[in-house]
Amino acid sequence: MSDSGYYIVYGSDANCTLALCPVEWSILTYQPSVPANSVFIALFVVALVIHLVEGIRWRHTLGGFAIPMIIGCIDEILGYVGRLIMHGNPFSFNGFLMQIICITTAPVFFCAAIYITLARTIDFLDPTLARFNPKFLYWIFIPCDVVSLVFQAAGGALSSTSTGDDNIGVNMSLFGLAFQVFTLIIFIALSIDYLIRYFRANRGRPAQHANMIHSNPTRFRIFAVGLCAAIIFVLVRCIYRIDELSEGYDGALFHNEPVFYGLESAMITLAVFCLTLGHPGFGLHSNNEQIFQEQGRGQFAMEMTSGSSDEAKRSSV
Repeated sequence: MSDSGYYIVYGSDANCTLALCPVEWSILTYQPSVPANSVFIALFVVALVIHLVEGIRWRHTLGGFAIPMIIGCIDEILGYVGRLIMHGNPFSFNGFLMQIICITTAPVFFCAAIYITLARTIDFLDPTLARFNPKFLYWIFIPCDVVSLVFQAAGGALSSTSTGDDNIGVNMSLFGLAFQVFTLIIFIALSIDYLIRYFRANRGRPAQHANMIHSNPTRFRIFAVGLCAAIIFVLVRCIYRIDELSEGYDGALFHNEPVFYGLESAMITLAVFCLTLGHPGFGLHSNNEQIFQEQGRGQFAMEMTSGSSDEAKRSSV
């Protein structure tokens, strides 16, 4: 795919344009849709704003959740801008690099936010039921996330020195994606294990027990559903990207635009919006202070009632 006659169709020296070469010679073999990519850019901008507002609202989650989410949204936006550039010129190498690096690596940041949230959820529910200190989740999964990021980013960057037939960059990205899926599966297994232990330990307890832990059990359930849905969407997307890149840049899936929007763009967009509900500031809200205040008001009322009764007795005497 390095050249066709005197025209270079791929790489930093590409000189093809739509005026000179057919779109089928480009690496994607199609012009990315302007409406579709514009919609996803708009959606990620909206998601970025929501996560920024939530980060400001719950400042204690800013570093561990909001910032990775914001960086990931920016990464996605840049990637879809790259696709818009490729609509104007499907042979634009800079546009291709923006797409392949940014869209491929953005979910790594979303996964980092998810991993941190699980550790906080365990701390919130009952850390004594965990098989190990929840902080180990930071020390295990975040470094794994970094490894995935490095290989995916390096694989995309190596495309800049590739002729299009060299699969070193593709294989590096493929390894990063496979490692990300492996990490996600281990993470899901540990999450399920903890939830089983938690529900077994709390089986048979009165319904009021949940109210003593959560200020709003319904809110916590929404948080849990949002978090679980986001994990599933990211996992589906990663499996698709592995299948896509397994055949390299010449594979049928790599050239299938509708499937890309359905299994890459839509999956990650849904995950990002699910995480606006799966936000630790939204779901992990302790009711202890509220209970203390309610108990204090109840005790004060009892003392006032007792005092009034004593005063009435003294008056009658």
